[in-house]
Amino acid sequence: MYAADGSNARFDFTAEVPAASSLGSVHFIAIGGAGMSGVARVMLARGVPVSGSDAKKSLVLAALETEGAQVHIGHDAANLGSADTVVISSAIRENNVELQEARTRGLRVLHRSQALASVMQGSRRVAVAGANGKTTTTSMLVVALQQCGVDPSFAVGGELAKHGTNAHHGTGDIFVAEADESDGSFLVYRPEVAIVTNVQPDHLDFYGSFAAVQATYAKFAATVQPGGLLVTCADDQGSRDLCEVARAAGTRVVTYGLAADADVRLTDLGGVGMQAHANLMRSEQGRGDAVLVGRLDLGIPGRHNLLNAAAAFVAATQGLGQDPGRVLRGLAGFTGTRRRFEPRGEAGGVRVVDDYAHNPGKVTAVVETALALAAPGRLIVVFQPHLYSRTRDFAAELATALSPANVIIVMDVYAAREDPMPGVSGALITDQLADSGHPSAGESVRFVPSWSEVAPLVVQIARAGDLVLTVGAGDITMIGPEILRLLGRSDASAFAAGQEPG
Repeated sequence: MYAADGSNARFDFTAEVPAASSLGSVHFIAIGGAGMSGVARVMLARGVPVSGSDAKKSLVLAALETEGAQVHIGHDAANLGSADTVVISSAIRENNVELQEARTRGLRVLHRSQALASVMQGSRRVAVAGANGKTTTTSMLVVALQQCGVDPSFAVGGELAKHGTNAHHGTGDIFVAEADESDGSFLVYRPEVAIVTNVQPDHLDFYGSFAAVQATYAKFAATVQPGGLLVTCADDQGSRDLCEVARAAGTRVVTYGLAADADVRLTDLGGVGMQAHANLMRSEQGRGDAVLVGRLDLGIPGRHNLLNAAAAFVAATQGLGQDPGRVLRGLAGFTGTRRRFEPRGEAGGVRVVDDYAHNPGKVTAVVETALALAAPGRLIVVFQPHLYSRTRDFAAELATALSPANVIIVMDVYAAREDPMPGVSGALITDQLADSGHPSAGESVRFVPSWSEVAPLVVQIARAGDLVLTVGAGDITMIGPEILRLLGRSDASAFAAGQEPG
């Protein structure tokens, strides 16, 4: 939890982190997580002995074993073996048997971010933070740098589609990391270049208030190395406020966005289908006009992704000194990140797309993008709320974000690290939609608490030309393939009966 002095009560993220060479054998508790597996991968590539445990088998665990990790299924004190250092995330509770064993033995216990910072030492560090867009922005920056002939190390909270991995130990001197603000751990990296895509009220279960969120982002900006660069979005008020604070403290800041006063501005936005483009304009210091930097082309849709790409462009060129033309070519070749508006397939004329969005800002952006792609068909959104606390705090905002969709199905809450809260369920969101007078709320807005009933209901509702969007940070990602399977089966049945499929 957020301590009275504005720090994490469990971890000191302002303390020096140990060198990776001093960690000895490292054991990861819940090694299969997106962030944990990435750190483990980099350590394995650097020759650090790695072991880990997780609740159940997964493809990630199988891959880590192939890369040299010793993996255990289930948590047991014996899993620590001869470990010298134990790595955990904030989700691991103190009553975990492996963590208790580590405490009993007096082993070094590091937060995941501290373990990542240890392998980033000696590199030109880049940290990408923000309530929304940081995974995509981090991934875009990595791909752009690779196009420039740089082989950066990276650790991302999602899997790059082109590379099939979330982390890599590169031969270059740049290390790009997604910096998680949810528990204050982004204070540990002390980057040469930092990106803040937006500052919004999220993770209030940890911070308690938006003012505390803003104060911690200001601390993050203050960790940028002397002579370094902070990149912020001029379209987001929280980022604008942060820009003012950082500039007043003497930090070099470059802003990007659609706003007229952005240092690097997006103009003439457009796109068709899964393509998007815009012109990049750079303001000339001391002059009122702007010059054309070049055309930004993307193979993924959405205004929010053009903004993410602009952030990556500024960081690569003005922060890391890379050639603008090569950076733009790299961004044009970006093929996306798993679970970030990821097409899952089509059956019976119905397209299915999956996205990780789980807070109001993310959901707003992905629904806006999907609505444009769905036309002239309908947009059917299946949303799984993530965390009881977020559902409680932002039910109205989530309802507003979902409201443009033609059909809205809300599942029950994916608990993640939290225990259930009395009176908190996905129905809070559908109740808000009903109260707001959403058209035909009784028919087009439904709360479906049974996971197994969702896919059959979607198949019953969907018709050829519709776009189905599954949204959430939990296990909803498994529903898209089931929808496609059932659609395919119903399509085949219609064909067998002599009817037109779809």
